[in-house]
Amino acid sequence: MNQLPGITASARLRLRRGARGPSAPMSPLARREARQGLLFIAPWILGFLAFTAFPMVATFVFTFLNITLAQTEPIHFVGLDNYVQLANDKQVWDSLSVTLRFAILWLPVSIVVPFVIAVGLNSRYIRGASIMRTLFFMPYVVPFVAGVLVWQQMLSDSGWLNDVLRALGWSKPPSWLFDINAIYPALVIMGVWGIGAGIVINLAGLRGIPTELYEAARIDGAGAWAQLRHVTIPMMSPIIFYTLILGVIEVLQYFLVPLVLKNGTGEPGGSTMFYNLNLYLTFFNYQEMSYGATMAWLLFGIALVITMILFWLARRWVYYAGER
Repeated sequence: MNQLPGITASARLRLRRGARGPSAPMSPLARREARQGLLFIAPWILGFLAFTAFPMVATFVFTFLNITLAQTEPIHFVGLDNYVQLANDKQVWDSLSVTLRFAILWLPVSIVVPFVIAVGLNSRYIRGASIMRTLFFMPYVVPFVAGVLVWQQMLSDSGWLNDVLRALGWSKPPSWLFDINAIYPALVIMGVWGIGAGIVINLAGLRGIPTELYEAARIDGAGAWAQLRHVTIPMMSPIIFYTLILGVIEVLQYFLVPLVLKNGTGEPGGSTMFYNLNLYLTFFNYQEMSYGATMAWLLFGIALVITMILFWLARRWVYYAGER
């Protein structure tokens, strides 16, 4: 690097660091603004420390102890015993397999269906799009447990869905909630009923795509399918990636629906014993706090690894306009 004549080494160092180096004292105004900023974010910092950071550290410590809610022996250090038990626990790996099998079925539906509906609602040929958008979103605000109980009745053997199938000529419609082969499609149907938030997110992304791109594509002779493939999907890839990450986290935490439907029994045939449901039962039914904490850290590790892989793969297909 060429040195500027007539400038000392210390001056050159200050030029590299900026007009005000990092050692320069803060002005009274800057100090006051910093204090005010810390004061405003203090509630969040305290909440994060009390309800996120401290519980995470505590549960990690629990994994090396023998804590239960019905403690019958002194708390002591057990080393890696909880992790060894976890590795040899068939129920843990079976519940993880149940979760992954359901994720393979649910994730494509939870991403594709809201996107397709949002594309339809965003079309200029659709009339009453605002009313339809409201109707799609309304199930999302229904209390979750109430919605599950309603669907439990509708998917029963004598529910209206099977009545419709019988009217269409299906003599023996599936027993949705009691057949191992039908329970996952039933859970997907219940999940699709509440995709209103995903539709709104996709609509927001579609509204942010510049119309000039579509005009340029039409000038080049691109039809509707070509515009969708070469304009809409690339520009929506950050939104699709966002919904994918949220979907992965949600499906790994999936447990409330099978808990309400089957009271946490895992019926039929263990097909609804999801990992997070098994974790919930370990904590609150079996009261094994240390072992439950070990299961929770395994779930955290799985979610972290999957998320890191998805972020690594995102470099190949997610398009950020600001980076080009």
